[in-house]
Amino acid sequence: MNQSRPKVKKSRALGIALTPKAVKYFEHRPYPPGEHGRGRKQNSDYKVRLLEKQRLRAQYDISERQMVRAYDRARKTGGKTSDALVIELERRLDALVLRSGLARTIYQARQMVVHGHIAVNGRKVDKPSYRLKPEDVVQVRERSRNKHPFLVAREGGYAPDGETPRYLEVNLEALAFRLDRTPNRKEIPVVCDEQMVIEYYAR
Repeated sequence: MNQSRPKVKKSRALGIALTPKAVKYFEHRPYPPGEHGRGRKQNSDYKVRLLEKQRLRAQYDISERQMVRAYDRARKTGGKTSDALVIELERRLDALVLRSGLARTIYQARQMVVHGHIAVNGRKVDKPSYRLKPEDVVQVRERSRNKHPFLVAREGGYAPDGETPRYLEVNLEALAFRLDRTPNRKEIPVVCDEQMVIEYYAR
């Protein structure tokens, strides 16, 4: 799916709100875009699985190649591949910057990392795909802390609705968080039938 597609239109096509701005539009028009969006369509098994794969990719804003790599790693864990896939993706640095409340959207979280504003265990990391391990500590770098997005984050402006995931220990005032432990699938706030994604790749 085209990554540059407008976020609201993409949200409606996938059936999930990808940004806070998309939420209000999605509440008014919770059906796919286009003149046939309201119509009831029978989708093939392939299309259903493809949609789930696209939904999961969109929530982490990753490429198909990155998704395939995560799937390959998940298959080798020895556990339930569907759970392992989501856990793999959730351990990405940009995903956890979002979950912690340091960023408003996955797109903003990715920019923060790419632009060198984030450090892991005291060292700058500019790869959004960097996978955190339990006990890793993430902080906004000293030189970046007075930039507007981080001033907003410090005041809780990007804090997630509901409680912060239990696998994170967050100190917004210090613009820092720690991954306490590996997440459990049921704790991860993504909307997806990941078993369908596994079936898509195993076909």
